[in-house]
Amino acid sequence: MKKSALAALLAAALVPATAFAETPTADIAQRTELHAIPSMTLSDGDFLAGKDGKAVNVSGQLRVAQGAGQLPVVMLMHGSGGIGPNIDAWSRLFNTMGVSTFAIDGFTGRGLVSTSSNQAQLGRLNFILDIYRGLDILAKHPRVDPERIVLMGFSRGGQAALFASLTRFHKTWNKSGATFAAYIPFYPDCSTSYIDDTDVTPVPIRIFHGIADDYNPVASCKAYMARLKSAGRDIELTEYADGQHGFDTPLGPPVVVAKGSQTVRACTIKEGPAGVLVNTATGAPFAYTDACVQLDPHVGRNAVATAAAQAAVGDFVRTLFKLK
Repeated sequence: MKKSALAALLAAALVPATAFAETPTADIAQRTELHAIPSMTLSDGDFLAGKDGKAVNVSGQLRVAQGAGQLPVVMLMHGSGGIGPNIDAWSRLFNTMGVSTFAIDGFTGRGLVSTSSNQAQLGRLNFILDIYRGLDILAKHPRVDPERIVLMGFSRGGQAALFASLTRFHKTWNKSGATFAAYIPFYPDCSTSYIDDTDVTPVPIRIFHGIADDYNPVASCKAYMARLKSAGRDIELTEYADGQHGFDTPLGPPVVVAKGSQTVRACTIKEGPAGVLVNTATGAPFAYTDACVQLDPHVGRNAVATAAAQAAVGDFVRTLFKLK
């Protein structure tokens, strides 16, 4: 070994431990656990009818924040592309606040990587069942405060986070004995309406969306919000002028075409009798081969919208959980 290299190694070895301790570490979990989540894969019709499906194990990553005792938790549900970089970014933000996170992977255990170009691979309501089954695990965990669990989801996962609030779905599928303290859907698809979908659990629902989003346009969410407001529900929608779909991702270009990705932005879907989802334009059961299903929406990051959303969500969670 050359003298210069040896000298560098010796110098590094002699650096005081306090120098490393000065590096900010609040966003590092004090413990990480991987949990198998017993769930099922079933059609949307079977979910709506309360029928069982095929048993499957999905998974969840619990990042226990630094702190003692039972801690609050934010459950994170990914979108059609699987667990992406935004999940890690939000996990670190919440961990910095002393809030643990539980990120559910609804794809890998089902042999899926992405449903973006073929949404028919998995019924959209499966994630709600995964969420309730994950809640069952969290409610019994010794490091989790079961009274302080929030659900947050993105795109497909945002749709699940929004409609997981329905009282009817809780009665049918949630066997955990616990409920969420709030729901935070990011850019969900709101084009589907369900029977009794204004009967939601009496906790806050906070939707975050981009006005520029042409994947899941915000207009349908505004219509749903208006119906919930009329029913006296605690719901708010925050919009970001230049926010594309997936604006909170820390990676990728500001705007790009999601080539081949399916969007139901031109569809209106409504639950009919016996759990059938109907395309209201045709009166027939909805399918991803319908003419209203379009391709090639846009996605992209937006640093300004992300910073604003992080600040807003952070303030909301701190107030809700009564954090310092």
